[in-house]
Amino acid sequence: MNLAIPFILLLVLFSIGVPISFSLGVAGVVGILLITGDLNALLVMSGLVTFNSVANYVLTTIPMFILMAFLSARGGLAKDLFKAASDWFSRLRGGVAIATVFACGIFGGMSGVSSATASVMSEIAVPNMRRLGYSDVLIGGVVGVGSTLDILIPPSVAFVVYGLLTNTSIGKLLIAGIVPGIVLGIFLIICISIWVAIRPQDAPNTQRVSWSKRFHSLGGVWPSLLLILMVSVLLYTGFATPTEVGALGAFIAGAIGFITRRLSWAGAVEALKATVRVSVMIFMIIIGGMIFGYFITQSGIPDKMIALVTEMNLNRWIVIIAIIVSYFIISMFMDELPLMLIYLQLTFPLVLKLGFDPIWYGIITGMMIMMGMVFPPVGVLAFIVSGVGKIDLVKVYTGTVIMTSALILTVIILMVWPQVVLWLPSTMK
Repeated sequence: MNLAIPFILLLVLFSIGVPISFSLGVAGVVGILLITGDLNALLVMSGLVTFNSVANYVLTTIPMFILMAFLSARGGLAKDLFKAASDWFSRLRGGVAIATVFACGIFGGMSGVSSATASVMSEIAVPNMRRLGYSDVLIGGVVGVGSTLDILIPPSVAFVVYGLLTNTSIGKLLIAGIVPGIVLGIFLIICISIWVAIRPQDAPNTQRVSWSKRFHSLGGVWPSLLLILMVSVLLYTGFATPTEVGALGAFIAGAIGFITRRLSWAGAVEALKATVRVSVMIFMIIIGGMIFGYFITQSGIPDKMIALVTEMNLNRWIVIIAIIVSYFIISMFMDELPLMLIYLQLTFPLVLKLGFDPIWYGIITGMMIMMGMVFPPVGVLAFIVSGVGKIDLVKVYTGTVIMTSALILTVIILMVWPQVVLWLPSTMK
């Protein structure tokens, strides 16, 4: 019964609006005190866990990826991507929605934070689709779920945190997301095509763009492609660490903005301020999550789960499906980062014991995070699209629930053929 108290306390603190980082930390401290009963040891441990949580050099990757995202957005790279994609696809029914998926995927190669992608694409894509008569349900679904591609396409803050928590190669995790990201992008485009074929009134108008204008629009895409190519090649070859890649990527994103004169000093300062705000929030959540994770470790819950599953002699695929389904259900009510911090420390030892590859499980974890970010009632990306794009939240959720079918299909593909995830990182040195 004592082990249940911290979890109950955590839910109570969440429900009354206490910040996530403090909720995790307080619940973890209470749990450790119940186990050890030693206040002095608790104080020493809390200090060590807090320091070790944020003193890790790997964590410097996070602000670098975030800064790259904000500098890319401020430098107008996302607008160029969307314009080029919409020029090439606008003659198709639903073409601007397809262009939005392309723009989200490519911008994801310059951004480590899905919330930044959702905010930027809501400002750019929503007005254009509305002008052409697209329904708010389709707009909300496309922008919301399309923004989740940022989780899979490197750089990805979520995979940095996963690698830190599980001692898994961050470079291989980032590269492993590329092929699943492409697969998901294809399924999203298929989903849009089926949607507009069944309900053509949701995407009534198309645009005719001359070939000369199409090719001219490609001129604004090369800086983005250069940045993405640099990030991918450096990560794949191992020539630079993820932290160094993030720092170089942020520098190049800023340099492109200044050279093209689309990034002002004021814009760069705002990007730095936004980076500090988001990074501090993430670091505080990591500290709280680590304290709560220490309680989970001391409680022996993971070992008890392994013993229980071993005793029941269940097929490992039944166990992993149960983990995925429970992850999805809980993700409807909890933000993605604290959920990952708690759930990984509960399930990761069991997943390893069952013989699943940690990189494969990392991508599956990313997919579950993506679903939680757009699924009611807590999907944070749905709230961003609703607020920035001025779309009714119910319509956004209706659209994201429909588009989530592409996410579910991708998860099934990754479970049936794990090599879709593991092939590319296996070729890395």
